[in-house]
Amino acid sequence: MRRALLFVLAAVLAAGAATVAYSVIRDRDYRTLLNRGDAALRADQTVQAIEAYSGAVAYRPDSMLARLRRGEAYQRRGDVDLAVRDFHDAAALDSTATRPREELGDVLYQLQRYQRAVDAYESVLAIDDRLSRVDFKLALSRYRAGDPRGAISALSRTIQSADATAEMHYLLGLAYRDIDRVADAQRSFEKAIAMSPALIPAREELADLYSTHTRRADLLDQLQLLSGLDGNRVEREVVVALAEAKAGRTEPAIVTLGTALDRTPDDPRIYQALGLVWLQDAEARNDRFALNKSLEALERAAAGGNAGSETMTLFGRALLRDGQVDRAEKVLRTATTRFPVEPTSFFYYAAAAERLKHFDAARKALIDLQALQGDDAGAEERAARIAALSKRIPGATPAR
Repeated sequence: MRRALLFVLAAVLAAGAATVAYSVIRDRDYRTLLNRGDAALRADQTVQAIEAYSGAVAYRPDSMLARLRRGEAYQRRGDVDLAVRDFHDAAALDSTATRPREELGDVLYQLQRYQRAVDAYESVLAIDDRLSRVDFKLALSRYRAGDPRGAISALSRTIQSADATAEMHYLLGLAYRDIDRVADAQRSFEKAIAMSPALIPAREELADLYSTHTRRADLLDQLQLLSGLDGNRVEREVVVALAEAKAGRTEPAIVTLGTALDRTPDDPRIYQALGLVWLQDAEARNDRFALNKSLEALERAAAGGNAGSETMTLFGRALLRDGQVDRAEKVLRTATTRFPVEPTSFFYYAAAAERLKHFDAARKALIDLQALQGDDAGAEERAARIAALSKRIPGATPAR
């Protein structure tokens, strides 16, 4: 009996030793595969990394780290749905881990699943509410999900701390703008610019607010700064020049465009802007010299056969003012057929056609304009003109 007991005890000890040995070997192989995956990922060998991490998961199905790392490899390779699965599983394996939840939120945001990203970031902050970068990610996700008030709430604590960034103030400004808190939006954009003077989107939003509230001097300042920061873009200088012209500063506007033309000769956008500035000056002062300069610039802008509706409309408008009615009618007819169509092309085409006694064409142009503009401030006047033209066309039926 005693020998039998000793035999059983030896068998149990041997089985225990084998189990321990297997556990040690399994843990060693798990670590080896994990390290191999890390090395492959550092070398941007995502396929090899995924294979190694998958082996590690097979050895340790309860490993949060192996699934997290495999999710990162999937994300880098562009398999974002598989990355979502691994980040979700990693989070489920460790209820106290913030990293898989944050990376889950990041990939869901990448997939434009904004509300699910919100849920992921909220779960991170429920574990550790000191992560200001996650406050920002949460605010951004809420904003993209169409919840500007929620974005403001998410930023409310971090925005007052030393961790606040220019991008946070910019996002706060966008959220305030969307709920019509204009003064708060302006302060946020100004704060963003103070922290990061080269933050072009914030300057663009601030310029737009100044434009809406007719703060022309402030608008010009922002536009000029934008042009300086982004000087390689012709459209920046065009916007500055047109703002100067709108503020009554015709000569500085022309100088701005002339300088742009020196750097970018033959650019039709600059010629179009020059033509518009000179045309507005000609109309304001009934100035023959300004009209000639406008015609010269707009003819250059419209050359080549690819000019858009807006360019052709401006050229036709200048021709009409110059008394070149036949040519104006042809140019303006073309303007009404190019897309995207400039609505005023129909108005000026109707004016040219009426002067040439092409009453049917003038009437049709105004009817088309009525359909485009709808019931706006000029609808009643257009209706009266259409009725008057109808009377001059035998057999015409008044438009409704």
